[in-house]
Amino acid sequence: MTSTRDLDSSGGSSCEAVLPPAVATYAPRAAEPAAPAPAHAHAAHGQPSVLTPRLVLLLAAAAGLGVAPLYYSQPMLGVLGPDIGASARAVGFVPTLTQLGYALGILLLAPLGDRYDRRRVILVKAAVLVGALLLAALAPSIGFLLAASFAVGLAATLAQDVVPAGATLAPDAHRGKVVGTVMTGLLLGILLSRVVAGVLAGSLGWRATFVFAALSVAVIGVAAARGLPSFRPTTQLPYRELIVSLGHLWRRHPALRRAAFAQGILAIGFSAFWTTLAVMLHGAPFHLGSAAAGAFGLAGASGALAAPLAGRLADRRGAESVTRLGIGVATVSFAAMGLAPLMPVSGQLALIALCTVGFDLGFQSTLIAHQTIVYGIDPASRSRLNAVLFVGMFIGMSGGAALGTLLFAQWGWTAVVVMAVVTSLVALAVRWWRRA
Repeated sequence: MTSTRDLDSSGGSSCEAVLPPAVATYAPRAAEPAAPAPAHAHAAHGQPSVLTPRLVLLLAAAAGLGVAPLYYSQPMLGVLGPDIGASARAVGFVPTLTQLGYALGILLLAPLGDRYDRRRVILVKAAVLVGALLLAALAPSIGFLLAASFAVGLAATLAQDVVPAGATLAPDAHRGKVVGTVMTGLLLGILLSRVVAGVLAGSLGWRATFVFAALSVAVIGVAAARGLPSFRPTTQLPYRELIVSLGHLWRRHPALRRAAFAQGILAIGFSAFWTTLAVMLHGAPFHLGSAAAGAFGLAGASGALAAPLAGRLADRRGAESVTRLGIGVATVSFAAMGLAPLMPVSGQLALIALCTVGFDLGFQSTLIAHQTIVYGIDPASRSRLNAVLFVGMFIGMSGGAALGTLLFAQWGWTAVVVMAVVTSLVALAVRWWRRA
């Protein structure tokens, strides 16, 4: 029998070698009764589904349009507040509660994909998300909008059900490629949502933007209802035990701990950069507005477009090597930013833009590789494993936002860059150190 440490040492490749395509070898314990069928997806007539390019495209679109509502409100806050009669401080809680709902949804709702038909979970969340977005569009007061925003965050976790669905449908030899393609859709949804919301809010208003978001999710929900196969549940655990099992998975699998630790620590510098970028560009010597920060966000889109390449490399060379390569690229990119003060203003902007492409590519490649590793640990627990990985990353991002703001206020941009380099090196050490 292959041990957990054996799975960990191979970076995910060895665990794929011992699993037949799309079939879980999960051995349930007495406390976790097994579902009556193997843990792979089935079409409506009971035959194993075929992962076609069209289905992969559907999954990528569902991931992107499902996660985009988390970010639509951010560029609209300036026009939203006066229209609804709320202060800037109160309106600032709209994206905060949206993200809080998403974080709780990952922890409390994402594991449902192991307990129930993942297709049904996706469709129910899509319906709830449409309703929450329409309520946001009709909000008569800031309190109503805040409640709707929290519901939007909870339901937007459907994106975290779509990615494990792709991993389950994919054959072992191509899992990294499929996960990378689906994650491209998710990442593009994150990066482009702010641009779309800014344009729509400026021309049609913030309420119309929420209506557009609801319609886009409704369209993808209908497409998913027609195109997604059914997924047999992989566990019959009651909900409470399902949530408790997250801790059991954490203790049982060193590969999961290493992935969550490394991705979470790397996320500290990533989040600190994006949290302080706009403030840094606004001050001397740049004196640029928010549009400039948005342009840097478009530069980061290269990381999303490179996600399938990272997935293919993980399939061919092993996910472990991709994690180290990705973290290494991010570390070098952050370190190179330290040279910016030695250059003229135009050179500084060019260097920061180039480094943004580099560290975003490194961060996203590392995430794809970590997902490939985690999905190969136990196919019967993919939704829960994915939840643990993303909770770790979310904790790192939250800490990075707070730490980056503090460092920037006290010691300036250089301190943020130094912190990003240090945390990236720590993340690299976690990937090299076998005893997580």
